[in-house]
Amino acid sequence: MSLAHPIVRPAVPDDLEDVIGIGHAAWRATYTEIAGREYVEAGLARWWSRELTATSIAQGRVLVAELDGRLVGMASYSVTDGVLDLWKLYVLPEVHRAGVGSALLHAVLHGPAHGRTVRLAHMDGNVDARAFYDRHGFVETHRDADQLGGPDNVWMERAPTAR
Repeated sequence: MSLAHPIVRPAVPDDLEDVIGIGHAAWRATYTEIAGREYVEAGLARWWSRELTATSIAQGRVLVAELDGRLVGMASYSVTDGVLDLWKLYVLPEVHRAGVGSALLHAVLHGPAHGRTVRLAHMDGNVDARAFYDRHGFVETHRDADQLGGPDNVWMERAPTAR
């Protein structure tokens, strides 16, 4: 594992394949045990398509994290009515606990989310995600049914960040 600090920057079109690769690796490692292989493949097809990912990158709504010159993490978001929705924050499994997720979240909180409430959801049963977001000051607000029939979505929020 590298001792370098991750570099977080906006994604560019040339990052498309790496961003999708991060999503596929993280989804398979994270959700297969929780929700099953069929759920994972359906989710990858729905939420990690080339078109959807390319559009998010083109709209400036994706950040990437580099470690030793390699893309190892990504975050994507949208802003609606002054609230930032953090839709994706994923890190390659082999660099978990190297500070990549925290660096991405810090960049979101102190960049596009500055002065905004941040809202996100994680899958019920994803204890690592829950612990991560708890450590970063998010609190559960409610739960709802998953669109693809997996475990419930656990919604969390964090109050606006001051600089």
